[in-house]
Amino acid sequence: MKYTTLGDTGTTVSRICLGCMSFGSSRDWMLDEDESRELIDRALDLGIDFFDTANVYSTGESEEILGEALSGYDRDHLVVATKVYGGMDEDNPNSGGLSRKAIEQELANSLDRLGMETVDLYQIHRWDYDAPIEGTLRALDDAVRRNQVRYVGGSSMWAYQFAEALHTSDRLGLERFQTMQNHYNLVYREEEREMLPLCERENVGVMPWSPLARGYLARPHEELDTTTRGESEAERQRGYAEGGGQEINERVQELADEYDASMAQIALAWLLEQDAVDAPIVGTTSVEHLEEAVEAVELDLADSDVEWLEEPYEPVEVSGHE
Repeated sequence: MKYTTLGDTGTTVSRICLGCMSFGSSRDWMLDEDESRELIDRALDLGIDFFDTANVYSTGESEEILGEALSGYDRDHLVVATKVYGGMDEDNPNSGGLSRKAIEQELANSLDRLGMETVDLYQIHRWDYDAPIEGTLRALDDAVRRNQVRYVGGSSMWAYQFAEALHTSDRLGLERFQTMQNHYNLVYREEEREMLPLCERENVGVMPWSPLARGYLARPHEELDTTTRGESEAERQRGYAEGGGQEINERVQELADEYDASMAQIALAWLLEQDAVDAPIVGTTSVEHLEEAVEAVELDLADSDVEWLEEPYEPVEVSGHE
């Protein structure tokens, strides 16, 4: 494993972050507690020390599973991130959003499920159009001052919104967003226009989600629905075929053969070559695929191959903010 500094925090993290959305029972392809623990234990063996979950993943189950699995390890060596925004109780409108009430009660619930007094990174899962950003930032700043949170981060939003949040923090002397978790991969590169340059200028750490495009970059495009998860994600995966995506998929296949690597490793290696990226969030239900992802950290693509992979890309409709 290789390591890097997460944005401007000074905190060291593994270059692969294990995404924990697959832990729980809300979908039939997800892992139960024992299966999740096996994956987490192997991740730790491989040198992964960075874990990302959210309160809405299986309505808290993911946090519970992760917290229990990590309880036997030295938490000082680990970096744990979770998120807030999505509604946790359909009968309680205050269980979601980014109001002070929602943030404070959902943070307390997340810490309880994780079995932690302090979470390393607390991220807003999406932009809340009903809650003024100043109020959200003040609530997050208070959480840092109470030592419930070490750093705060954002997730998919428009670059102008992220710029507004950073400016508001600086103007009011509040804790600023240190990370951006956004939709970015070889077949979805719209973030390169505004968000990634903004993050580089502001020294914000970038943690892309869906680095393999929901599996679209992990197998030939004609085999997308050959797995249980692939069947459930097939419609979303097909959207990646736009904007030159099908040709990119084929070029990834070709390079995988040349490098004696898997398609997923080629796609991850490309992402790790991007200067703005700190740690892609890799979600998997397979120990084998996790091991492949870690091996990708050591894979160096030739500059000409990086350019060849990028060449077919065309602009597509922005997605991931909803």
